Amino acid sequence: MNKIVLLLGVVVYFTACTSNKESKTEAGRFPVTNPIRLDTTYISEYIADIQSIQNIEIRTKVRGYIDKIYVDEGQFVKAGQTLFSINNQEFQKELMKAKALTKTAIAEAKKAELELESIRTLSDKKIVSKTELHKAEANFEGALAKIEEAKANEASSLINITLSNIKAPFDGIINRIPFKIGSLIDEGTLLTTLSNNKEVYAYFNVSENEYLRFSKQYNQKEKREISLVLSNRDLHKHKGIIETVEGEFDKSTGNIAFRAKFPNPELLLKHGSSGKVQLTNHLKEVLIIPQKASFEIQNKFYVFIVDENNVVKTRNISIKQSLPHLYVIESGLTSNDKIVYEGIQTVKEGDKILTDFVHMKQVISQIKSNNNVQ
Repeated sequence: MNKIVLLLGVVVYFTACTSNKESKTEAGRFPVTNPIRLDTTYISEYIADIQSIQNIEIRTKVRGYIDKIYVDEGQFVKAGQTLFSINNQEFQKELMKAKALTKTAIAEAKKAELELESIRTLSDKKIVSKTELHKAEANFEGALAKIEEAKANEASSLINITLSNIKAPFDGIINRIPFKIGSLIDEGTLLTTLSNNKEVYAYFNVSENEYLRFSKQYNQKEKREISLVLSNRDLHKHKGIIETVEGEFDKSTGNIAFRAKFPNPELLLKHGSSGKVQLTNHLKEVLIIPQKASFEIQNKFYVFIVDENNVVKTRNISIKQSLPHLYVIESGLTSNDKIVYEGIQTVKEGDKILTDFVHMKQVISQIKSNNNVQ
């Protein structure tokens, strides 16, 4: 009887062991892959400050009442088109007075010239002294100077009349007009602003590391193409180019500003618009792994590698660049290493596992496919 009980116990024990081994085998199978070297691209986004290629304030240079407003807010105007007129009756009176003074000065000069000729004749005949001649010459020169002064006053009055008609210096769109007809305005008063939006500038800031990476890949004299995403996430129809980089870093942020220029023939973009610029970066022969194959402990990144005996070991890695769902590896791995890329939450250092190898290109294809579905 005891032998039968013992035999049953042994059978149960081995059955349990077999069951445990089978469950361990099922739980211990993990997909692995090799890091791969390839050329790739990634897109960096930066918040952009959009400004018109020309945006100026239209201010009056004379004091007076607004007589007429020839344009409306939001209207497109051509260069040389009259925008405002300031009542110029006072300037017209000043011009008439200046012209009269010019005529008087010319008459006085003619009189002084005749006197000079008469005294010069008498001086030649020794009838008057040289002193009288010099006085006559000085009077004539003074009369000529008064002509110049009168003409200057006349020109000044004419300029004021011209300035009372305010014209557009270039093609553009009129913005808000705060003062209406009849408003009394002083010299320097802001009448409106004018924006030329046929092209726009997009200013954006990049970090010093990004700037150095950009400079290494591209010559600053090269016109680098760039895209613009609008605030509603639509892509601007026209590609822009990076034109220039500022000369120094901002000490408070550590950033430096880039300037890109975008065509805007539909005038969709306005001065002060918001958006993001997208910069496509190219990476040559870099080592790539899936992000989900790594884990982080105290700001350090690790992966599980599998050695030739299928034993799991922890490996510290250094990440050079983060891409969508992928990491570019700077150090810690080679393309010959086998890494666990799924199920890393259920494996630990020293585990012996079964592996299913999946080529990295297939892993990347799956990631792209899943991302498109999302």
